Amino acid sequence: MQKHFTIVPLTLSLIASMPQAYAQYQLPPAPLQAIVDAPRAPGMSLSPRRNLVAMIATPALPGINEVAQPELKLAGMRINPRTYSPSRFSFGLDLALLDVGTQAESKVGGLPAPLRLADSAWSPDQRYLAFTHVAYSDKTAESKVELWLVDIATRMAKRLTHQPMSYVAGAGFSWLPDSSALLVNLKPAAIGKVPLATGIPSGPATQDSQANLGARQLRTYPDLLKNEEDAKLFEHYATVQLALVDLAGKTRMIGAPDLFIGARVAPNGKYLLTQAMQRPFSYVVPASGFARRIDVRDLSGKAVHLVANKPLQEGLPPGNDAVSTGVRDVSWRVDAPATLVWAEAQDGGDPAIVAEIRDIVYAQAAPFADKPVVLAKLGSRFDGIQWGRGDLALLSEGWYKTRAVKTWRIAPDQPEAKPEPVFAYSAEDRYNNPGHPVMQPDAAGLPRLLIGPDATILLDGAGASNDGDRPFIDRFSLTTKKKERLFQSSAPFYENIVSVLNDDGTRLLTTRESPLERPNFFVRDLTQSGAAQLTALTRFPHPTPQLKDVQKEQIRYKRADGVDLTATLLLPPGYEARRDGPLPMLMWAYPQEFKSASAASQTTGSPYRFNAVSFWGPAAFLAMGYAVLDNPSMPIVGAGDAEPNDTYLAQLVADAQAAVDEVVRRGVAERHRIAIGGHSYGAFMTGNLLAHTRLFRAGIARSGAYNRTLTPFGFQSEERPFWTAQEVYHAMSPFNNADKIKDAMLMIHGEQDNNPGTFPIQSERMFQAIKGLGGTARLVMLPNESHAYRARESIMQMLHETNAWLDKYVKNAK
Repeated sequence: MQKHFTIVPLTLSLIASMPQAYAQYQLPPAPLQAIVDAPRAPGMSLSPRRNLVAMIATPALPGINEVAQPELKLAGMRINPRTYSPSRFSFGLDLALLDVGTQAESKVGGLPAPLRLADSAWSPDQRYLAFTHVAYSDKTAESKVELWLVDIATRMAKRLTHQPMSYVAGAGFSWLPDSSALLVNLKPAAIGKVPLATGIPSGPATQDSQANLGARQLRTYPDLLKNEEDAKLFEHYATVQLALVDLAGKTRMIGAPDLFIGARVAPNGKYLLTQAMQRPFSYVVPASGFARRIDVRDLSGKAVHLVANKPLQEGLPPGNDAVSTGVRDVSWRVDAPATLVWAEAQDGGDPAIVAEIRDIVYAQAAPFADKPVVLAKLGSRFDGIQWGRGDLALLSEGWYKTRAVKTWRIAPDQPEAKPEPVFAYSAEDRYNNPGHPVMQPDAAGLPRLLIGPDATILLDGAGASNDGDRPFIDRFSLTTKKKERLFQSSAPFYENIVSVLNDDGTRLLTTRESPLERPNFFVRDLTQSGAAQLTALTRFPHPTPQLKDVQKEQIRYKRADGVDLTATLLLPPGYEARRDGPLPMLMWAYPQEFKSASAASQTTGSPYRFNAVSFWGPAAFLAMGYAVLDNPSMPIVGAGDAEPNDTYLAQLVADAQAAVDEVVRRGVAERHRIAIGGHSYGAFMTGNLLAHTRLFRAGIARSGAYNRTLTPFGFQSEERPFWTAQEVYHAMSPFNNADKIKDAMLMIHGEQDNNPGTFPIQSERMFQAIKGLGGTARLVMLPNESHAYRARESIMQMLHETNAWLDKYVKNAK
């Protein structure tokens, strides 16, 4: 009895002293709820002939019941076991077609009810629109992915496949070039039952390493296979049957089922380029590193040419410019009937090895009997080709270490011709970025350079400048290297080019917005003048009219060392600093590394963009009376041979100090009522600023990482492993300085975070450190959520927690 009486009071005492571990989802104040539930614009998909737009109705946020559906986490992938497809939680609810010429909108009939549209694709001839519908119920047997087809002439939809689809990546279907059929991933008819876990291990899970492989980067990947039972389960869900499905729904199987991770049809429609995963699998890298066999097959499924047998790749050499050895980046040349193109590293894939030639790009035409021809020898890494025709293609290469980018003109039909330089610039120099070549689908639906007379192309760019981004379209001569500006966005609007509607670039599909007008779609005809140039296609209303008079200003200020910084200052409607005095403020930022101070000083964003108030960013708190400084520059500069992170803390503190000084100088904030926040690397920044300054009264850190020894093979752009830069890793880890955090830190994290490096344990251990050291912190773990949060209940909880934290520690701070 004595023992009984001793235990019970102790147990009750412990329970009474414990904080509440689990609670019901809570709602934020009504103004924040209204932002979450604001109407959302539909998704838009332009047709190949550029005269129709598919409008896919965007639903409200999914409920936690949707987000909590069964999910397998295998080989770095997240799979819905009910549907044999990637997990997803938001689907199109309706489908309509918009005529670009007449602005007439027509509904599509025959759609499944309720529609759960996942992916869609136009046929190359534009006669059809295919889409996947996720037929879902609580009963496993009734849940599947179906392929549907919309007849554009009749505006009617029909189901095309009765056999369920199966795929672990991509959309699971693609069109044949002649639009006669689709290549579809189906669930094998004889796949058998799902392997069941016994719970009884058959032996230990073992791993080996080999000294002769040398140093390798092994990132902290989530969702890896853990044992042989996982491997068998992954094999089951990754095994697919390739098939051709014609427009009547007739299905022809292509060969035998396999672990296909990709299949692309050749431009002539006669071959398939397939990649199939093979054992051995790995416990330290995701499926992207698994061994695989790359083949060219005919349409019966017979392998007619072995492209490569890629071995298991468990990590790459150190450095952001490291690549795998052997054949990589295999694709079809889109302007030829059936020609393979790929790259091969000449330096073992190791950027530390000195080499004049880093990559060689090869091509080999069907029937693949002749020796591959060399298209280019590159001094840095191959970064893709934009195909035009036999005498004109643009090949790009880049080197991350220096941010150098080069573009060459090549003649793929004359590989002996010397490549001609076109552009050379720094990837971080936004002011001098020439723009991206405009591509248009050809008759086979494949992207081709839009080439005008005398080898001219069109360039679509952001138009970054001291005055902010001003998107443009240029006509550029590859012969003379001269540019002609056809269009550039101008104040007081921000107009972005979505697509070029004709071959000479005089008719554009754009989105146009201003601080008070949300983005809407327009046709701009450059052959007209004045107001006649613009024709409105959509008239979406303001999603948050209660906040339409939000004040926005793009501000500029300097860091102590002279680096120019920018930020977007947002103030509540009707606020006036001189009359109303300073407000409590939320700053929201994300650091970025640069190789030059000049690039770090460049202006970002535009003062003419819509004053969008989203539940995801900081602007929502304008509704609660806060001032917001959104995206203040937090550059970390490492000029020349210096590494940016060697002086990370000093530069980060200087960035934050400059931002605080500027808003205080403007009279919109006061030093003792400012909070700092960020997501992911922004959360890491938040932890560091709370640990190393007293600039902020509170911090909001979402889905962050705080102990860099848990990401020992690099993080963000840091390419040095922990063992060669221990001082940097230690200094940059806010976990190591948790004892210095004297201001209140709110941490929010998804329990199922799928982002490399931000495992939930990062927030759990950081919270334990602050709590154990007597600091002020709160940890909120959101069930069933990944790196970004999806369920309406989770978003509402996030806003509730943030608002309560700001009210408690910032709004009324003394």
